[in-house]
Amino acid sequence: MPTFISLVEYTAAGIANMKESPERLERAEDVVESMGGELKEFYLTMGQYDAVVVMEFPDAESAAQAAITIGEAGAIETETLTAFPEDEYRDLIAELP
Repeated sequence: MPTFISLVEYTAAGIANMKESPERLERAEDVVESMGGELKEFYLTMGQYDAVVVMEFPDAESAAQAAITIGEAGAIETETLTAFPEDEYRDLIAELP
């Protein structure tokens, strides 16, 4: 399945209710699974982004629907990237003209 990496920033509402964050993460995982995906890794981070999430989805449409659904709660904003694991990266480079 394609891999997607979401860079997460907490909104003011998310920060104001930080103690609810673990439960929000569980609900987000449920959303991901309901759309055929799998939340592979979650990292709380320091710096420009507050968290990084690695997920797999059947396709980009499912990833977009999950991001929209999770974002509707208003606790986070995300920037989601399509990611190519090392083996796929090597195949892409090997097939360059």
